[in-house]
Amino acid sequence: MAKLGKRSRAAREAFAGKDLITVEDAVALVKGSASAKFDETLEIALNLGVDPRHADQMVRGVVTLPNGTGKTVRVAVFARGAKADEAKAAGADIVGAEDLMETIQSGKIEFDRCIATPDMMPLVGRLGKILGPRNLMPNPKVGTVTMDVTNAVNNAKGGEVQFKVEKAGVIHAGIGKVSFGEEKLAENIRAFVEAVSRAKPTGAKGTYLKKVSLSSTMGPGVAVDLTSATTR
Repeated sequence: MAKLGKRSRAAREAFAGKDLITVEDAVALVKGSASAKFDETLEIALNLGVDPRHADQMVRGVVTLPNGTGKTVRVAVFARGAKADEAKAAGADIVGAEDLMETIQSGKIEFDRCIATPDMMPLVGRLGKILGPRNLMPNPKVGTVTMDVTNAVNNAKGGEVQFKVEKAGVIHAGIGKVSFGEEKLAENIRAFVEAVSRAKPTGAKGTYLKKVSLSSTMGPGVAVDLTSATTR
């Protein structure tokens, strides 16, 4: 515990006085302060000027990061017949119908992304209370309710990140590993911020993008200059 305390203090000292810095400087700072024994994730937090309790201020979308996330994504697909075979051929980790529903109902959720063909949605709809709070419910708006299961599986495994604003108006996401090169992480950050900016809802009033912060899994956060995060 003492060692962890020392590392934490050292990281916080390195971050002291640093605020609203460029994306490149923030990435370098986060990478240099990451000291866990595993490859930490670079995490981004965006504070938005929206109230997601109102339907016209909900922010939701998907973006394929140019350099991937560095994470192995486990994909489950609800499909039958030829589409089930297609999903397996594309590399889906779990494929099923009623059997998959029962597995999920038993509390066994061994996947990070859930895809379904449209005809399976009446079945998947029964799992709303389980999948919804985990942000795993298939949704046509982010391409996870589709007949093109091959493309959906490939996207999920190839660096696609879904995002959804939380109650406090914040979006969190992992956008790479600290072992990535600084240039690749900067590219991922700007691609993500751009996607969230494009997803601005019609009901948003005033300043939409209020704050962008970066951190590693175990490290403190640093605020990034908004101009730097929104220009290439």
